[in-house]
Amino acid sequence: MIQRHESLSLRRQCELLGLDRSGLYYTPVPIAPEEIALCHRLDELYTARPHYGVRSMTAVLRREGPAINPKRVRRLLRQMGLLAI
Repeated sequence: MIQRHESLSLRRQCELLGLDRSGLYYTPVPIAPEEIALCHRLDELYTARPHYGVRSMTAVLRREGPAINPKRVRRLLRQMGLLAI
């Protein structure tokens, strides 16, 4: 959409399109495979026990592997749109 052009600067092109220039230079950070695996495990736990909240999910995950922070569990559940029943 935006190209380097001699007659129109990048600033002007962004201005015409109503975009911020900072968005031009941003490169998205890929999601770590560990994070994806954790999301899959949270989804499995939620499917099996939809009444589990953040504390219960954190306790189960801590029993299964390395220590995990409740804030991280809360953030991932929120991103996935999962709520305890």
